[in-house]
Amino acid sequence: MAPKLDFLGRLRHGLGEKGIGRNMKLLLVEDMIYLRDSIATGLRKGGYAVDVASDGEEGLWMAESGDYDVLILDIMLPKLDGLTLLERFREKGGEALALMLTAKDTLNDKVLGLKTGADDYLVKPFAMEELEARVEALCRRRYGVRQTVIESENLCIDLATKEARQGDEVISFKPREYRILEYLAMRRGEVVSRMEIEAKIYGDADEVRSNTIESAISSIRRKLSESGTHCPIETRVGLGYIFVE
Repeated sequence: MAPKLDFLGRLRHGLGEKGIGRNMKLLLVEDMIYLRDSIATGLRKGGYAVDVASDGEEGLWMAESGDYDVLILDIMLPKLDGLTLLERFREKGGEALALMLTAKDTLNDKVLGLKTGADDYLVKPFAMEELEARVEALCRRRYGVRQTVIESENLCIDLATKEARQGDEVISFKPREYRILEYLAMRRGEVVSRMEIEAKIYGDADEVRSNTIESAISSIRRKLSESGTHCPIETRVGLGYIFVE
């Protein structure tokens, strides 16, 4: 039997390259540097764009000034605790979904958090796989995607396995190509600008050239065409791209 991993060990255990691509922008507010780095590294390897803050005041400023899909907030933070951060964020109309991290597993804490505007709770210690599953569920909820499979003619995008298929054949995409395809599919029927795609797919530390998105879309279309798969992505000149339903 494999030895039991400690909390950080279990987090790092989930950091391998097998992490599946995702496409949402997250804000992690955690003051414990090793835990913050482990969580951020794991989520980035899973394909998320992740920004981090080390205290509540910095976290509130970033939450209000950034376009985040999910906030991951430790409750016990210096300068401003996680619940107060979330309460002030909600008072100003902040819509990002919030996952609270807490060392306490009591009903009163959960009720208070939900009344403050939290969407989910995760009690420490936890495994990286569980955190990722909670975040992924919140991301689907954020865009109103209830099903785990999106189909367009002979193209099937499986949000659970993070694969694009034509029949039983998996179409090979680079991680960011798949994430762009999935993001457009989750926003199907809407025109999505190049700047929106950059904000969701690429982190602040990534260098994005002027033609990066165009090149990725071109590669997606080429690979779909080569596999005999219908391409549902259309260009709206001067506006962006749309996944046609």
